[in-house]
Amino acid sequence: MRASMRLALFGTGAALVATAIGGTAAQAADGGAGNITIDKVVVNGGKPVVVGATKAVSFKVSVTASDDSGIAETSYISAWGPHPNYAQIWDDEITCVTVSARTSTCTGTLTFDPQASTGFVGNSATGTWRLATLVSAHDYDYIHRDAATTFKVQREARLTANASPEPVRKGRTLTVTGKLSRADWDTNTYRGYARQKVVLQYRKKNAATYTDVKTVTASSTGSLKTTVTASADGYYRYRFAGTATTATVTSTGDFVDVR
Repeated sequence: MRASMRLALFGTGAALVATAIGGTAAQAADGGAGNITIDKVVVNGGKPVVVGATKAVSFKVSVTASDDSGIAETSYISAWGPHPNYAQIWDDEITCVTVSARTSTCTGTLTFDPQASTGFVGNSATGTWRLATLVSAHDYDYIHRDAATTFKVQREARLTANASPEPVRKGRTLTVTGKLSRADWDTNTYRGYARQKVVLQYRKKNAATYTDVKTVTASSTGSLKTTVTASADGYYRYRFAGTATTATVTSTGDFVDVR
């Protein structure tokens, strides 16, 4: 059974850091001994971690380190969130693979669970998280980094599109509706994302790519509505570029038969 803990998306865990490095998550300091170095840290393949309203999301963290005597282990990896909550998730079951006599890459898994039963921080946990880690060498050199790297945690977005009427005569007006919503970690639901800019795109039947048609602003409830002139058989969709707090999303294309 895994010895590590999967805390609430954003459940407080300062006591874990206090045990490991003698301080709270907010107060922990960098430290080390010897000539050991952390060479590279990669979280989720370098992409933001996107979390929906209900499903737990697990992702990999890799730490590459070097020392003259070789790397013995990575004791833990720990991610903690923005002020003021300093929410935390943790893994102390790490697998290390030797790259050379000096260097190893150690990999662990962190999990965000928006439906854990305790320790909610909710929507305020969106933003920049810090990745802490402790690595030791065979000659007992060690290195701790409170912020070995940073990464983004974003709320998942959803987007729909529907063009009508179908079929439609060439030259007539098409109305394209839809809705932009995003995960709300306070309620574990998806709620409309108000006043955001969304791009309507069109792809002619048998064409390979979509082209931008116009920009539409979502209503106070996240609803979208615009009109276009029907020209040929094809697909209409909406695309949202994302924000600092919310991931990018593209709706499924809706086919329109133009006669």
